[in-house]
Amino acid sequence: MTTPSRADIEAAAARIAPHLRRTPVMRVHGRDLGLDLPLILKLELLQATGSFKPRGAFNRMLSTTLPAAGVVTASGGNHGAAVAYAARALGVRAEVFCPTITPPAKTSRIEGYGATLHRVGAVYDEAREASEARAAETGALLVHAYDQAEVLAGQGTVAREMEQDAPEATHVLVATGGGGLIGGIAAWFAGTPTQVISVEPAACPTLHDALRAGRPVPSPVGGIAADSLGPRQVGGVMFEVAKHHVAEAVLVSDEAIRDAQRRIWQGLRLVAEPGGAAALAALTSGAWTPPPGARVAVVVCGANTDPASVA
Repeated sequence: MTTPSRADIEAAAARIAPHLRRTPVMRVHGRDLGLDLPLILKLELLQATGSFKPRGAFNRMLSTTLPAAGVVTASGGNHGAAVAYAARALGVRAEVFCPTITPPAKTSRIEGYGATLHRVGAVYDEAREASEARAAETGALLVHAYDQAEVLAGQGTVAREMEQDAPEATHVLVATGGGGLIGGIAAWFAGTPTQVISVEPAACPTLHDALRAGRPVPSPVGGIAADSLGPRQVGGVMFEVAKHHVAEAVLVSDEAIRDAQRRIWQGLRLVAEPGGAAALAALTSGAWTPPPGARVAVVVCGANTDPASVA
């Protein structure tokens, strides 16, 4: 199974740069968020489409010849918007399969970028199965949300930028769903002193369960972040990276995620969706305690939610 190298991530960065934003790093005093330590925030919620997802979508689509049938994907919302956005930019057709739990804040963006939206199934994996059948039927390119090496390499460009803009970071907290983001980040930091910490909702413990079992295994899907962090199990490509290069996997409650969302809004005036705030929740809830002398970075990875829900 091919996993991305630093060279693959460097190549992805050059490939996708014309299409994306280099999102800022913000250094904040912890008191702005009710914490007693300085923090480095990678504001990937300011990326095009409101999440990190276009990085992987563009890299997958630019790494091959796109078929006349265009592209097909399944998504809880953010990846679908990213694929739709990339397809529009590259002039190809996109079909996006979403489960019924995907909120209107995300489906409206998918359709707004010109993709054909299909609502299929109660959870992501049912939509994924439908998307795979559609790709086989039409010959469209399947752009997986998290389990393709090109997608991981694209997401790994987040870590490349962080290393350049905040080289002092010793620990990086990353929200995990299917694992494309943390897989790419861990691949970049492999062999360096920087430790990568996975944070998941207790209601969607995919990587936590996989690391305990020694392989990807089905996990529960539920809670407020299920639309973005709720596949049944992590991808095989990312697991090959995570089992060697993710230092720890911690779980946070829905209440902790909601609290982190409110702190981000009240302290920084930024709107983060539940999945986007999950990594910070590990700190604000005490689920993860940094060791002495740590310089902690947190990826705030998504903003696609109703702003009224965090006020």
